[in-house]
Amino acid sequence: MAFGPVEVAIIGFPGNKFTGKVAPAIADLVQSGTVRILDLLFVSKDVDGTIASFAVADLDGDLQPDYVGIEIHEPGALGAEDADEIADDLDPNSSVLLIAWENTWAVRLVTALREADAFLIDRIRIPAEIVDAALPHTV
Repeated sequence: MAFGPVEVAIIGFPGNKFTGKVAPAIADLVQSGTVRILDLLFVSKDVDGTIASFAVADLDGDLQPDYVGIEIHEPGALGAEDADEIADDLDPNSSVLLIAWENTWAVRLVTALREADAFLIDRIRIPAEIVDAALPHTV
């Protein structure tokens, strides 16, 4: 079985404002077959600089239902080492959501490259904000 490339995205939440509004977009990507979620890890730093990390199962309050419905295929793939690494760069009173996903949309391409004895030399990702600023907006 071929796998697509795996990415880890780091989504910041200033003011520790996890609202759950990101979860439906993640769920849509999973349901459409675009990505497969390997793991999710939340990391937060309070105003005093105390770090906490937690998995979806550890969420409390209103957030848990938003994220519990997302199937995680490799729970624990993101762990304490990842939390420690990202925590150093977190501002006080802020949080991040680390998401490891497989780009399942690319499996067909990966298979075709392998069968053609070809390989991907490089990938360049241009952030959406830069594309939005650079391209003309048409309706």
